[in-house]
Amino acid sequence: MGESKISVIELVKSKDEYSSDENIEINVQFSVEGDIRDAFNEANWTKAYNNNDVSFKLKYGIKLTSGGFRKKELGRTIDTYRKASIFWTRNPKLVNPMKDRRIWIQVAKNFEPFIRLTEEEVREELFDFNEKFVFKASDLGPGKHKIGAEAFASWQKHDFTETGSVKNSSNEIEITIN
Repeated sequence: MGESKISVIELVKSKDEYSSDENIEINVQFSVEGDIRDAFNEANWTKAYNNNDVSFKLKYGIKLTSGGFRKKELGRTIDTYRKASIFWTRNPKLVNPMKDRRIWIQVAKNFEPFIRLTEEEVREELFDFNEKFVFKASDLGPGKHKIGAEAFASWQKHDFTETGSVKNSSNEIEITIN
């Protein structure tokens, strides 16, 4: 297999200035791109199902940090996973654009199941991330603060991919606390 990577990590803040009694909300957005995403397609998951390889687990983590040389973690660090279950069904409620398709994917995000109808929607559920961090402004103290994020993802060997892991860091954003 070739290369997989984490896309540019975007930090989205609700505003630039906060008072010390407010909660700060920052969304961390990124995607896992490359060969692992491309390999997760209908032909491969059908082959995997036929070889009894019926689940795919993507472990990932996100850490929000502040400070220069000695970084301080902000909010709760995310260390969890998403799971894709490959299953066979003739369920008439699943709209089937290709009448012979019977192998489907259920993606569990934070233990909530999703079934999508197209390959690209399944990939978006499994490989696109938008995680919200909420923490108190008083944790940082008054002044200007630079905030950055680090993310990683890893997966095991499957019928359609080798074991792999990727990581990336974001550019820093600046917020002011009055």
